[in-house]
Amino acid sequence: MMRQRLAISLFACSMAMGGAQAQTFPSGPLRLIVPFPPGGGTDILARPIAQKLNERFKQPVVIENRGGANGTIGTAYVAKTAPADGHTLLVIPSGYAVNPSLYPALPYDQARDLAAVTQLVSGPLTLVVHPSLPAKNVRELIALAKTRPGELNYGSSGIGSLPHLAGEWFALSAGVRLSHVPYKGSGAATIDVMSGEVPVYFMNVLQSLPFIKQGRLRALGVTGLTRVAIAKDIPTVAEGGLKGFDMATWFGVLAPGATPRDIVLRLHREIAAILQQNELRERLAADGMTVVASTPDQFTAFLQSETAKYARVVQAAGIKAQ
Repeated sequence: MMRQRLAISLFACSMAMGGAQAQTFPSGPLRLIVPFPPGGGTDILARPIAQKLNERFKQPVVIENRGGANGTIGTAYVAKTAPADGHTLLVIPSGYAVNPSLYPALPYDQARDLAAVTQLVSGPLTLVVHPSLPAKNVRELIALAKTRPGELNYGSSGIGSLPHLAGEWFALSAGVRLSHVPYKGSGAATIDVMSGEVPVYFMNVLQSLPFIKQGRLRALGVTGLTRVAIAKDIPTVAEGGLKGFDMATWFGVLAPGATPRDIVLRLHREIAAILQQNELRERLAADGMTVVASTPDQFTAFLQSETAKYARVVQAAGIKAQ
C-alpha cells in the first residue's frame, strides 16, 4: 500500500510539474536553427514563422543559420548540444529524410535525439522537358525512354538533391533508365534544360511556371498526389500513368529529443495556429505550397515513411554522397 501511495504521489507530482512547465513556457527568447545559409528555401520559410511566434509568445525569436554538410551540422547541434527545453528548435527541409542514407555515420540518431513538432508545408516538383523532346505527357516520356535506354539525360541541382532523387524514383517506378547530370545548383541546371542540352528536369513549381507560360519548357506533371492550386492545368505524374508516384519538397520543425511532451504539444498548437492564418496560407499557396500542420505523432510517422522511401531510392540507384 505504501509503495502504491508513493507511486501515485510521484505520478501526481510529475503531472503537476509538466503542467507548470507548459504554463511558464516560454521563459525567454527562442531560437530557430536553420541548418543552411541565409536566403535558401528553409531560411525564407523560417522567417515568417519566427515573426509570428514572437507575436504569440511575446518573446524574441531569433533565426540562427548553421549551414554545412547538407544540413547535418546544424541538425547535430540541436540534437546533441541544444538544451531540451523547447527554446531551441530546428527547421528542416525534405533532405533531412535523405541524410541517413547518404551519410551512414551521422553524429546523431534521428529517432532518439530529435522530437517531431510539426510538418509545416508540402509542395511538389514539376516534371518539365525541353520543347524539342517529342514527349507530350508522362506516358510518352516513359515510352520514349524505353526505346532509348540510358540515352535521355535529366538534370539536377546536385547529387542527393530532391530533383536527383525524383529522377531516380521516376526511372525505378517506370522501369526505364535515365542518365543523371548533376549541377552545382538549380540555376545552372535550368539554363541547360532550357537550351535543350539536358532535356528532362524535375523543377520547383514556382520557378518553372514562367518558363512554361513562355513556351520555353513543357510541363508533363507535378510529383505530388494532387494538383497544385497555382497550376491546376498540370496533371500529376500519377495521373499520367505512374500510379502512386509521390515525391514532394516539404519543411518541418523538430526539437531536441528530450524536450518535455507538453512543451512539444504547446509548440505544435502555436505553430499550427500560425499556419492557419489567411495571410500566410495565401502567401504559401502562391509559392505552390500547401499547409500541413501535422501533429507530432503524424509527423513522426511521416518522417519514418520518407526516410524509408529515400533509403530505397538511394540503395537502388547506388547514390553516394560527394
